[in-house]
Amino acid sequence: MSILVTGGAGYIGSHMTLELRDAGHDVVVLDNLSTGFRWAVPEDVPLIVGDFGDDELVADLLSRYDIDAIIHFAAKIVVPESVADPLGYYLNNTAKARALLANAVAGGVKHFIFSSTAAVYGDPDDNPVTEDESLKPVSPYGRSKLMVEQMLEDTAKAHDLAYVVLRYFNVAGADPQGRSGQSTPNATHLIKVAVQAALGLRDKLQVFGTDYPTPDGTCVRDYIQVTDLARAHLDALRHLRAGGKSLTCNCGYARGFSVLEVIETVKKVSGVDFPVEIAGRRPGDPAAIVAGNERIKSVLGWTPRYDDLEVIVRQALEWERRLRERQDKGAFAKG
Repeated sequence: MSILVTGGAGYIGSHMTLELRDAGHDVVVLDNLSTGFRWAVPEDVPLIVGDFGDDELVADLLSRYDIDAIIHFAAKIVVPESVADPLGYYLNNTAKARALLANAVAGGVKHFIFSSTAAVYGDPDDNPVTEDESLKPVSPYGRSKLMVEQMLEDTAKAHDLAYVVLRYFNVAGADPQGRSGQSTPNATHLIKVAVQAALGLRDKLQVFGTDYPTPDGTCVRDYIQVTDLARAHLDALRHLRAGGKSLTCNCGYARGFSVLEVIETVKKVSGVDFPVEIAGRRPGDPAAIVAGNERIKSVLGWTPRYDDLEVIVRQALEWERRLRERQDKGAFAKG
């Protein structure tokens, strides 16, 4: 039996592919390479270039590779972009996920792990936020993900399908072995942007809002290291294959850092005092959101290994240096 990883050539998906292969699983990647990279998929892992909403393609590969589990990462993920293009997000993140689910049911797939987001909580009343918090997303991105969660719940009740929904908080860092990292040139992740500013790849870093009701006025987020996140999916897969029930879990460290704290950490680790510009708030950004993580630890047995902001920043910095060196040599061509 094989595991299908949609979006497996992207940032989080490529780390998932590496972890699955390292654990001895048979893996197949489906990615349209719009934001992913062919080189991010190991040569011994089949890569199908295509869209996860393509019914004929997906039905064929589910049968051809004897897929029993799908780990679904492929999605648009930029909150301000979703505010400007809600229909594009509902098409890609929701409508196409519905098509993928229908193919999973028709193809006899028993297990489904979904990459969701803390954005389903909106601006929570309390932090750390638990999975029982009311769901009130404030952006089309968050709503597009919540709709898929709801579809999964209804589908599992009607068919022989069990799922785990993992609600990510802010993903950062890189593979400790240096095999993959955040490679999208115009990524909006704070640590990625700050590291690029430290290396002179951006002329400045913008802080979007300093008037939030937080200790220093900037947004507070829970930053989870990407390999820790990938291993949470492995725990979810073991749970499902052992007959575990459908489940929704937060993925985070239960500790938040403000934008200014992250910037200071990047400056400390890099040794560079790069320029910072204060700008207005962005639409769709909650003031603070930190993960309550008792459920994922107690039910899935997840144990973080890289819960240290300086370690995460150092990984991101080392990956960015490696990425630029290899791009200069032509080793990291797009696609």
